[in-house]
Amino acid sequence: MVAVPNGEPIPAAVRLAIDANIIPWEGLVLSAHWDRFSKQYDICHGDTRINGKPVTFGMTKTKAECYDILVVRVVNDYYKPLTRCIAGFDALPISLQASMISGAYNVGVGSVAKRNGICGSSAARFARAGNYYAACEAQTAFNKAGGQVLQGLKNRREDGDATRIGEAELCESMPSVVRQ
Repeated sequence: MVAVPNGEPIPAAVRLAIDANIIPWEGLVLSAHWDRFSKQYDICHGDTRINGKPVTFGMTKTKAECYDILVVRVVNDYYKPLTRCIAGFDALPISLQASMISGAYNVGVGSVAKRNGICGSSAARFARAGNYYAACEAQTAFNKAGGQVLQGLKNRREDGDATRIGEAELCESMPSVVRQ
């Protein structure tokens, strides 16, 4: 059994999201570098803070350290909040959970009340209603930055590219996620 560094077991959907979507799309940087979009230093898989402290120039991490940081972050900041905003989340098809975790990592968890992020999305509404295929398809709407569709986000949300699987492609890969 693989465990989060603090000893909790890693949910299968978290492992799938990390290995199939998050790492391939986010990449890995072992030395802190300036991110022109966030206007701050980041490291590993886009982390701007490590253990509550900002990433600074000159900071380095190993691949193993980055993976451990990512697992803890995904479990605590994405998986657990999704289990709170989508009743029965951990009983949904693993491929749907994984795609929603990956989507939340990229666009945020948000909230049902504010109707933002994954929790406030139509994807979450369809997942709560048991319409898994529609949930997978609805998540593809998160393909814009600055109000414009970006090909990279479109690829990530839909069917990927030549070397990476897309979230919808992963989401719809299980027999329990069928077109209704």
